[in-house]
Amino acid sequence: MTKKHILPLIGALLFVQTESFCQESASIFNFLNLPNSSHVMGLGGKNISLVQDEIQTAAINPALLSNISDKSIGVNFMSYMQGCKAGGAGYAQTVGSRGTWGVYTQFVGYGSMKETNISGEIIGDMKALDFCIGGQYSYMLTDRLSGGATGKIVYSHYGEFTSCALAVDLGLNYYWEEKNLSISAVAKNIGGQIKRFGDVGERIPFDMRIGFTKGLGHAPIDFSVTMVDLTRWSQSDYFSSDGKVSGGRIFTNHFELGVDAYPIPVIYVCAGFNFRRAFEMKAAGSSHAAGLSFGAGANLKKLKVGIAYAKYHVGAPTLSLNFAYSFQKSDKE
Repeated sequence: MTKKHILPLIGALLFVQTESFCQESASIFNFLNLPNSSHVMGLGGKNISLVQDEIQTAAINPALLSNISDKSIGVNFMSYMQGCKAGGAGYAQTVGSRGTWGVYTQFVGYGSMKETNISGEIIGDMKALDFCIGGQYSYMLTDRLSGGATGKIVYSHYGEFTSCALAVDLGLNYYWEEKNLSISAVAKNIGGQIKRFGDVGERIPFDMRIGFTKGLGHAPIDFSVTMVDLTRWSQSDYFSSDGKVSGGRIFTNHFELGVDAYPIPVIYVCAGFNFRRAFEMKAAGSSHAAGLSFGAGANLKKLKVGIAYAKYHVGAPTLSLNFAYSFQKSDKE
């Protein structure tokens, strides 16, 4: 496939990411904002204040790594558009009494497509892939406040074109266990390209988020509110069918709501609503379940499993599966 054919392909792939992940068209590597956690996906997709012993949540807020059991390993998998798959894996281990380090990976594979020459003759196959690998560290600053950071290498390969970026995520979490209250702030994807696709550099999708999760007294229900894209308040940052977005709509597009219910302590069911995704999916012609997400799972002492449903693209729904296991020994072992 010649440059004449590949450059439009790269543009198409970036457009797919833009439409699918509800990001502004000026950024690339938008797969970074896909949730690694099925539980987070069930709560709307961008929750940063979920305090659970689930290793996948640390990829979204590195401060949450402090809540993960020693020697935990996890994998996740997402179905996406036809021919596209996404997933990742992670590992965490405690350091002393207050520190935890971890590593994780994340990828989106767009499948194989035919490679042609300038005459249109098929000369083989080519593949497109987005990939990220990150190292993490979190530390308990006080008994209730933890901080964390993630350093990551981001790589995209589309045919003969590649791009690479370096980025950092910074997070804080305040967890008052007696009040069942968690408050978090995260700055995601601070960084930039070190290798461009072509001559023009693009931005990576920086996202500033704040959020909280609060339990309802003795009822086994937790509510979450997350505000995202806090640096984007321009009409041009959002997709609409006519290019116009009202001030009120811009404001609500920053919110995501989620609710968790625990029939028994180790089992959860959850639901979420992402206002921006609902608005932009409807504008793109897909109103069915737009913005809604659902999930369920079990958090046993060592084994964690989860499943979630959401819609990230007009063409197909998305399912997410999580599996995690902790090798930490109990006091009786």
